[in-house]
Amino acid sequence: MVRRSPSRHRVDGADRAAGGNSGRSRKADGFGHSLADHEPAGRETHSRREREIMEALYKLGRATAAQIQAQMPEPPTYTAIRTHLTILEKKGHVRHESDGTRYIYEPLVARDQMGRRALESLLRTFFDNSVERAVTSLLTREDVDIPREDLDRLARLIDKARAEGR
Repeated sequence: MVRRSPSRHRVDGADRAAGGNSGRSRKADGFGHSLADHEPAGRETHSRREREIMEALYKLGRATAAQIQAQMPEPPTYTAIRTHLTILEKKGHVRHESDGTRYIYEPLVARDQMGRRALESLLRTFFDNSVERAVTSLLTREDVDIPREDLDRLARLIDKARAEGR
């Protein structure tokens, strides 16, 4: 029988491993901060491991923690994967279904939407919210050849943004 997870749940002890109880004051980062202490709602940052887990889950579509772990190049322990999945579920990025004793996870947020959120975080963190600085950084990389078609498309997008007053 397959059961969908409720909005608040406990995943086989992974909740305890993530830092304690499942209440709002749960300490998730190891520094005494709850998840809500880091970013305003909907603007959470993601750890490297959370991004790697989401990348694996996007490739697989639906998967168990063991399948996600097998997809990762340098995976953490199975328990760490389950802990991160619980955190991602609490953030609203994944959900699980019970299939007997297994949990099957799937993304709740589309890959392109998750990418936009990651870019917003990147802009805030490293480029002081400057699109120009971020694009300049990408265009001046010497280790990447940008195809002419891509440059033409970018030029059209810039012209369109300029015409729209953005």
